[in-house]
Amino acid sequence: MNFKKIEPSKRTNNIKYAIRDIVVYAKRVEKEQNKKMYWLNIGDPNIFDFNTPDDVLDLTINAMKNNKNGYAPSNGIDEAVESIRKQFASKGVKNIQDIFVTTGASEAIDISLTALLNPGDNFLVPAPTYPLYNAIINKLEANVNSYYLDEDNNWEPDIADIEKKINSKTKGILIINPNNPTGTNYSKDSLKKVIEVAKKHNLIIFCDEIYDKILLDEDMEHYSLASLDDEVPVVTFNGLSKSHLVPGFRIGWGILSGKKELLEDYNEAVQKLSRARLSANHPEQYCIKNALLGSNKHIELMKDKLKRRRDIVYDRISKIDGLSIVKPQAAFYAFINMDLGIDDNTFAEKLIEKTGVVVVPGTGFGQRENSNHFRIVFLAQEEILIKALDLIEEFIKNKSWL
Repeated sequence: MNFKKIEPSKRTNNIKYAIRDIVVYAKRVEKEQNKKMYWLNIGDPNIFDFNTPDDVLDLTINAMKNNKNGYAPSNGIDEAVESIRKQFASKGVKNIQDIFVTTGASEAIDISLTALLNPGDNFLVPAPTYPLYNAIINKLEANVNSYYLDEDNNWEPDIADIEKKINSKTKGILIINPNNPTGTNYSKDSLKKVIEVAKKHNLIIFCDEIYDKILLDEDMEHYSLASLDDEVPVVTFNGLSKSHLVPGFRIGWGILSGKKELLEDYNEAVQKLSRARLSANHPEQYCIKNALLGSNKHIELMKDKLKRRRDIVYDRISKIDGLSIVKPQAAFYAFINMDLGIDDNTFAEKLIEKTGVVVVPGTGFGQRENSNHFRIVFLAQEEILIKALDLIEEFIKNKSWL
């Protein structure tokens, strides 16, 4: 029998994920050259010297031993949902309409976009951005409507560019705060201006706040966008992956807030999708209450490490001719501007080939036209970071891509 080749869906044609896509190339080089690699490409704390807190593990293990291994309620177990509500309300958020626990914040993002977008719609996404959003929007046969972050203004949202990009097919605005890939913690003024634009044009705001607990400077405060206005429809995404060092647990959530009558129909669509996929991981949900409402001493220790590593990256990159950097304020990323006469994709590939240092080209996150960047993750131990930065400096000094 002659079988025809199985044709994939056309909706997958434009799906890319630069953070992992570069790994395919790096793994090939590692194997072919038997080269030592320096992995500065992915935000996974647990592959370095960050360990999951014991109380998170103990509560999860106890839940497993107590046979909490069946399906959970679709929106999450009661104690998890109520602790998320209480913690979010403590940040000044009112009009919380619903909460749904998901398989990582990624699933909350997928559900929320799927419940909103029809083919041909568009959604305002920052450039640069976390590439998952673009991948999901493309999967839904909607359009990514990119607005710029302003590198000359600490990577804050360019409000004028947002206004310019809005059209009749625009359904919402994405804010990632603190931002991946730039490491910026947005000002209250910028967030208020985004709210004004959303209200003027009847748009929902998606706000990704997964790094809200990882602020690297003592005088810094994080403002949840939803706390700044009681009426504007907002979906806020968060989870335990980064702050509690459990990316493999896949525990996240979405929170709908704002004026009830504006969200009722949309909320029902979100709930339909939540029910259809049954539930998020069950036993892991029993650590959420303590994670959000407990002492969390590990976060301060983690921030101390990250601040030292941020400073190493900032100081070294600032001194390399052809590179410039806006000092990251939060999370564990630096988005580095390069003016070297080479595009960022070629730079990243040649850097892997010649040095084994793995960074992600800025193209994978989106960037202003005629600019080139790359992202460094500064989770690695200081000796690894210093060696990788030595190699980057030497690579650039010698123009090793030629």
